[in-house]
Formats: sequence, structure tokens, C-alpha cells
Amino acid sequence: MMRRLLAVWHARNLEFIRDRGSLLFTLVLPLSIIVGVAVIFGGPPRPLFTVGVLGGPTALVHNAFAHTRYVQFVPIANLQDGLHAVRHERIALLFAAGTPPHFWVNAHSPKGYIVERLLRAADPRAVRLAVSGRQIRYVDWLFPGILALNMMFSCLFGVGYVVLRYRQSGFLKRLHATPLTAFEFLGAQVLSRLTIILLISTVLYAAVGAIIHFHAAGNLALLLLVALLGALAMIALGLTVSARLASEELVNGLLNVLTWPMVMLSGVWFSLAGAPRWLRWMADALPLTQLLRAARAVMLYGAGIGAIAPQLVYLAVVTLVFLAIGAYSFKWRI
Repeated sequence: MMRRLLAVWHARNLEFIRDRGSLLFTLVLPLSIIVGVAVIFGGPPRPLFTVGVLGGPTALVHNAFAHTRYVQFVPIANLQDGLHAVRHERIALLFAAGTPPHFWVNAHSPKGYIVERLLRAADPRAVRLAVSGRQIRYVDWLFPGILALNMMFSCLFGVGYVVLRYRQSGFLKRLHATPLTAFEFLGAQVLSRLTIILLISTVLYAAVGAIIHFHAAGNLALLLLVALLGALAMIALGLTVSARLASEELVNGLLNVLTWPMVMLSGVWFSLAGAPRWLRWMADALPLTQLLRAARAVMLYGAGIGAIAPQLVYLAVVTLVFLAIGAYSFKWRI
């Protein structure tokens, strides 16, 4: 019995080692995750607070507050945008130079309270103007990310593994003998997964809303459109991966290579505002980043379709490109 067990063990190990793609992904993926985390969180200490400055940081040149450590100063184009950012706690405080200087702070913001104390210590002349607004908790900010993450895993692995299993079992080969076309088969897979994920996301949205009463400021129909385009983009990616491949390990490796960068870089758990610029550009290319950006803009800040049009167009283009690639490269047989 032991000899037979060892023989199968040896054969399986050789099968894995000879699958160069799977071996490469097994080695490269954890390395890339560790390096990515080191890049994101490494380097010098990052700012803890963000302060908006009307007229740009040059307006603070002659103010002692400009030399406060761990505070990032960002330019604000106009007062309306600045007040909106303060109201929803996207910045801790809005500063305007003058004689005397004045600032706007959300009375309910913990970060605003701390930065106000720092400002008053540096410049006691500053005049306070309070802004009221509902506090956006971390759970409010996180919830769209969890929904989008669940959508990503369900679409990529649900579609990718289903098509792979059909190919390995010979089911696709039998389907090929019927009048069913590749377009009809792929269309059915897309519609099925889209129906399932939208239904699940709707149930989760309603259930979590009833439990924790998260912040929801935007239009539900617009949020549904964002979810629809985001799910289609993820499904298209899953179909592209599984269109021609028959190796389970290789498909698993490719799907992990797609999912892990999105998990780490798309802003699900934390903001990349302090990360290197090249890393933020890389994150912007990920579909999950655009999906999250649009969903949070609608849910947290009540954005309209004009404000999230770039994200919607990006998701639509990604869907069309990868559906075209998947349909063109699809094959019925191993």
C-alpha cells in the first residue's frame, strides 16, 4: 500500500513541477504580495491628517501651521468643494489665509478636533467656522469595498472555474455537438452569473443596512448601474482566463494574479493617498478600483451620474474588450 501511495505522490509532484505556469505563479505570487505591501507601507512616516488649503499650499507660506509635522496640505479649488470635503470628513479641516486667517471644521469629526488644536497652537488668531454634517464612519467607508470584493471573487472564480470544469469533464465537447453557438453559451454564462451576483449583492445591501444602518446618500438606481457594470467587467475577466485553458492549477494561478493586486491596491481596506504616484497609477488601472470609486461616490457623497461617468465608461470598455478577447479565444475542446 505504501509503495502505491508513494508512486501516486511522486507522479502528482512531477505533474505539478512540469506545469511551469502553475509553478511560476506559486513562487511569484507571494513574493509580489510581500514586495507590494513593503512598497505601500514602507518608506518615511506618512501624514496622519489632511488639510485643505484654499488657493493652494502657497497660501500657508507665512503661517507657522505650515510646518506642522504629519499634516498633508492639499490645494482646494473653491470654497464649495472644500466645504463638501469637510462636511463628509474627506479632509480634517479647510484653511483660508487672511487677516486674520480662518478655517472650517466639522464639529463631529475627531480628526478635525485634533487638527484644530494643532492650528490654534501654531496660530491663535485663526477664526473657527463650524460645518455640520453626518459623520462617515469607517464601516460606512468599508461596506462598499466588502460588497465589491465579494462581487469580484464570485465573478472571477465562479465563471472561471465553471467553464474550466465543463471543459475538463467533456461537457463542452458534448455541447459543441449541439446547435448551441459559442456566443449563446458565453452569453448564458454571463447572464447567469450577473443575475446571481446582483441578487446576492441586493440581499446583502438590504440586510447589512437593517443591521448597522450604514450611510447611504446616493441614488439606488445609479448604484445598481455601477454594480451592473462592475459585475460585467469581472465576469469578462473570468471568461477571458478560462476561454482556452484546461489546467486547473494554471487557471487558479491566473485568477490569483488578478485578484490579489485588486485586494491590496484597489482601496478596499485603506486609502492609497500616501502611496507612490506610480503605485496609484497602477491601482487606477484595476477594474475594482474604478468600481469602488464610483460606488463610494454614490453611497457616501450622493454623486450623480456626471461625477462618476469616467468610472462607468472605463468599466464598460473593460467589459467589451475582455468579452471580445474571451469570445475570440474560446475553444470547446481541450
